[in-house]
Amino acid sequence: MTGVPSPESTGTAPRNGAPIGFREFVVMVAGLMALGAIGVDMMLPALPAIGERLGVATENERQYVIAIYLIGLGAGQLIHGPLADRFGRRPVMMGALFLYGIANAVAALSGSFELLLTARLLGGSAVAATRVVTIAIVRDCYSGRPMARVMSLAIIVFMIAPVVAPTLGQAILFFGSWRLIFSVIAVLTAIVLVWFALRMPETLAGDRVPFSVGRLVEGYRMTLTDRWSLGYTLAGATLQGALFAYITSVQQIVTTVFNAEKHLNLVFAGTAGMMAVANLLNSRVVMRLGSRFLSHSAVALLILISGANVAIWFLGGENLILFVILQALTMGCFGLANANFNAMAMQDMGGIAGTASSVQGFISVTLGAVIGMSIGQSFAGTTLPLHFGTLCCALVTLGIIAVTERGRLFRPH
Repeated sequence: MTGVPSPESTGTAPRNGAPIGFREFVVMVAGLMALGAIGVDMMLPALPAIGERLGVATENERQYVIAIYLIGLGAGQLIHGPLADRFGRRPVMMGALFLYGIANAVAALSGSFELLLTARLLGGSAVAATRVVTIAIVRDCYSGRPMARVMSLAIIVFMIAPVVAPTLGQAILFFGSWRLIFSVIAVLTAIVLVWFALRMPETLAGDRVPFSVGRLVEGYRMTLTDRWSLGYTLAGATLQGALFAYITSVQQIVTTVFNAEKHLNLVFAGTAGMMAVANLLNSRVVMRLGSRFLSHSAVALLILISGANVAIWFLGGENLILFVILQALTMGCFGLANANFNAMAMQDMGGIAGTASSVQGFISVTLGAVIGMSIGQSFAGTTLPLHFGTLCCALVTLGIIAVTERGRLFRPH
């Protein structure tokens, strides 16, 4: 799209900063995003127990507990964004958190796999607000590189969830059944809901956007025709596909391939923790090096790492320690790229931040979930589908950003 300013230009209106203390703002953003993550990560140790109790025939079918949730997480974002632009961020977020708590309560009481999946779909659709509305709140307050910095700091705190959640899920299973995990998520949701209601004011300034089909379609059109918005949304979607493939298949890989079920929590914590390290690095250097250079470099490194994984598999040299080391580096690349992709996609969307965030989130999460599920369902007792799928996703991502940037990659500004 000619004439569109770069993702790091300063053409948008300046932001006044967080409406509450900066540290509390970052932690609250992280806490909201973490609710969606624990809905995945706490489930990982419970998948075998869920399958056994609800009569799920094959291990690959258990992945649907994760996959259907991710699909709901993507689809729900189309709803929350326009509503947040029309009615404000607060009421939409609070209503969504309430529904998420109810969905987890229903899941805890499920007597069939079908009812559980229905509750997971509803829960994913509701908790989608913690992504789309949260990003809109941050965009209400910050823009460009400052927004990328805030998102990186929030993700550092947020990454406590995937590091701790599998261990917490395993601990809950020690004291109770998998149903108790859903009950704990419902309680945590209630706590965050009260905190948000008491402390976070409305951040949508000025007149609310009247809801109309025509205006909604125009918002979608603007989001999908902006070069940076569409390009970096699609790039993020392909990377999400590789990430979701790992999340849906890691339990089977650790248990079946490496026969190390007791180490699942350590494996996931070790690999996911690298995303926090990457986001800490990003928050320190993004203002100096720029979002383009960091994210493009991360994708290039991901291609090298995933290519090495494929080569190691064919050479027969893979073991659990090497898998964890290379997967941790892979997760670091995800973390370094995604925060910057989000910021660049949102740069010129200030006037329709809620709608834009919803469309971008729908595309990136739903497409990512479909890609991830396709890779995950290819699991047949080896790590090759994951490694080869990650390599393909990384190559496609590089191609997308090359087209978006008209071949001018790795620029600092």
